[in-house]
Amino acid sequence: MTTTQPVHPDVSIIIPARNEEVSLGACLESLVSQQGVEFEIIVVNDHSVDRTREIAESFAKAHVIDAGPLPPGWTGKNNAVATGAQAARGEWLLFTDADTVHLPGSLSRSLAEAKENAVALLSYSPEQVVTGLWERAVMPVIFAELAAQYRPSEVSDARSPAAAANGQYILITREAYDAIGGHAAIASNLLEDVELARAVKRSGRKIRFRFGGDAVRTRMYRSFSQLREGWIKNLAILFPAPARLAIWRFLEFLALVFSLALFILFVAYREFLFAPLFLIGPILTLWRIARAHFSWKANALVLFGLPLFSYLLLRSKLSHQRGKVSWKGREYGTADSRPEEFRDQASSIVRKLS
Repeated sequence: MTTTQPVHPDVSIIIPARNEEVSLGACLESLVSQQGVEFEIIVVNDHSVDRTREIAESFAKAHVIDAGPLPPGWTGKNNAVATGAQAARGEWLLFTDADTVHLPGSLSRSLAEAKENAVALLSYSPEQVVTGLWERAVMPVIFAELAAQYRPSEVSDARSPAAAANGQYILITREAYDAIGGHAAIASNLLEDVELARAVKRSGRKIRFRFGGDAVRTRMYRSFSQLREGWIKNLAILFPAPARLAIWRFLEFLALVFSLALFILFVAYREFLFAPLFLIGPILTLWRIARAHFSWKANALVLFGLPLFSYLLLRSKLSHQRGKVSWKGREYGTADSRPEEFRDQASSIVRKLS
């Protein structure tokens, strides 16, 4: 389909899409209606075998291109977004996923926010849409841990070495992207969003990272098998000591069960004076989980989420230790996938646990 694209767009929106027929339509609908800024949309069809290309081509404002053959050592997503970046003409690049939905006016607001804060990279952590027991149970636990590991206040502080980004929404200047070598510089990395942010910050440029529920939302996984595969791919490289964290969170689960059992026992025996004391631990856990911006219905399932999080962490650690993870029909080696700041520490921990 012939498309009409701005000659000099302010923003090039780049969407890597591999078998995304379920979500791509809603994503593009939310983007084509953005106002207040000149933009182009580039959908990179990453060897999809479903209706992904057909859906993308049904949007006149979308320019659809195909990712080339996967070069040795590259991840599929890095290859797709690098392909999109080569075709982009905008002063800014917005990398966003096909499972995102963008709120009206969010593109112009994010561009204004980036310019107002004089940053080279702005990243949002979207509002996470969760349905079903296991999504509601484990996603708040995971994102609470991420919020603690990658504190937005530290990431956004130019004096702090902390760096992070969420690949579901990364707005970066073309100048900064080219200066750090783009995704070609991190071609083999499974945690490309964090590594991109680290490269920008190392270059002396400013980054800004925050919860972006006012701009974008996403449903990451639509089945338990997708959730398991996705987090097994990522969890061990998101945290410096995954085995230790898994043990702590499982011990927290046991402590919660013990506390709640004692609370019920004391209430049953009408010991109302001391019974509330056993709720202190569960309340503190809920307070920590609540920082991840999920509903209370989801937060209340933390009792199920903690052991599942521990399981996924350990499975992820073992998969990375064995050197292979899978995602969307591809297998990747994991020898160099951990963020640089974690590699030495993680190697030491693995040696001790082996």
